[in-house]
This record gives sequence, structure tokens and C-alpha cells, in this order.
Amino acid sequence: METADIITPLVDDPFTFGRIAAANAVSDVYAMGARPVTAMNLVFFPACSLSGDVLRAILDGGMSILDEAGVCLVGGHTVEDDELKYGLSVTGLVAPEQVIRNSKARPGDVLILTKPLGTGIISTAIKAEMAPSEVMDEAIRWMTTLNRDAALLMSACSASAATDVTGFGLIGHACEMARGAGVTIALELDSIPLMNGVNVLAADGMLPAGCYRNRDFFEPRLKSRTGRHPDSLLPLFDPQTSGGMLIALAPADAARFLSKAADNGVFARRIGVVLAALQQHSIEII
Repeated sequence: METADIITPLVDDPFTFGRIAAANAVSDVYAMGARPVTAMNLVFFPACSLSGDVLRAILDGGMSILDEAGVCLVGGHTVEDDELKYGLSVTGLVAPEQVIRNSKARPGDVLILTKPLGTGIISTAIKAEMAPSEVMDEAIRWMTTLNRDAALLMSACSASAATDVTGFGLIGHACEMARGAGVTIALELDSIPLMNGVNVLAADGMLPAGCYRNRDFFEPRLKSRTGRHPDSLLPLFDPQTSGGMLIALAPADAARFLSKAADNGVFARRIGVVLAALQQHSIEII
């Protein structure tokens, strides 16, 4: 399988930006149960305003993640552009019958999330110089954490369906999963993990434009039964960079996944269940 992903800088440090971009790019492969094997750099670089040392640091950061993932860099392409962007095309291997799709969730499945939410909100605060250092450090740690270990567990535990949580936010990617399978997804609001500081930053207005676009597009497919103020749901629409995976598993498989994750230091939280399709709504918040 082949994927490609390119992002603009979320942090000032070029090496860290390269690491985030590379971890983000390989996530699509992991989310389908595949093993990434080769990659090619895709760079858009403002050579007139940034030095070659910046480009070298970005590529070194990307290479550090590829080394960690066991991926061979086989080339790439650089374009001079006014805005800095970096990403990779990635090739992954998986037997056709072992591909885990985002459209095969089944009523009764348990939903597990493998990273907390909040990178879009925190990145917005970083750009505004409003993010406390400890909040920024946590977000960077999550964005540079590979989904490899969670993906291996997902395959070993016979996941029904999976998707990585990226630009459409948790709600958007859950909607895709629900519509593809013809089911309704019930998300348990109090169980959904957020990175430290996210609610405070959101209350201070540190919300990316993509958060509002996601809300406007996906909100008609959502029904909330919590009685909470609608603003409390905004982090669920937050566009993620190098986010975790949303995985659907049969209850016994989900219990096995959570147990193995705890034993192996892999972050995993149960956040909901899959229901038979309910009229008009793909997502219920309970």
C-alpha cells in the first residue's frame, strides 16, 4: 500500500518538526495493519528565506523517526516554495486478507483510542506563544510517538476496524467509520482522554480554524445526550497531527487488547461502543 502526508511546521525547532512530520506520515500505514518498509521525502522549502541548515535538521529529524520505525529512505523530491512544508510518501506491506479497514466495525464492538486528543489546540497555542512549556513538551512527545506498538497489538487481537485520528478530529474519523460500516458510534464523553491543559487553552480561545470547520461539517450527524454545553465537545473536533488510532474490537478482543497494552506500556483507553444504526445520527455522545 502507498500513502503520502505533508504538513506545515507546528513547532519552531526544525529537527522536532521533521520528527513530527515523519511520525504523522507513517500513521496511515499502521492504521491499516501494515508494516511501513520504504519512504520518500517530500519537501517544499523557501530557500531564499531559510538556510540549508534548517532543511538538513528537518530531514535529520524525519530520518530519526524512520530509523526507529525500521523504514528505509529511498529518495525524495524538493520543491522551492514560499511556505515550508514537509512530509513523506510511505510504502507498507500487509497480506490482502489482513488489511484492517475503517469500514468494518460491528454492533457490539468496543472502541479504543490510543493517544489523548489535543494536538491542534496545543499547536495553536504554541504559535500564539500561549502554551506552557510542560504542555508543549507533552504534545511533542505524543506527536513523535509511533503508532507501531498499538498497531501490532491491534492485529494480534483481531481488530474489526481501525482508523488513525488526524485532520478530521475524533468525531470526523468516527463518522467515517460509522458511515462505512452502516452503524452508529456511541462515544463516552467522560472516558475520552485529553492532553493536559487542553480544556484551559480551548476556553482561552486557542482553537484552530480546522476545529470549527470540522464542527460545522460533522455536527449535523451527531447527537449529544450529555446535557453539557456544546463548547465542551470542541476538543472532539480538534484536528490532530500524528494522532492515535481509533480501534473497534469485539468485547473479548478489546479486553485482551487493553490488558496487553497495559503490560507493554502502550497507551489505550476504552471510549465507546458500536451500536446498530440509529436514524439520522452517525455519532452519539453519552
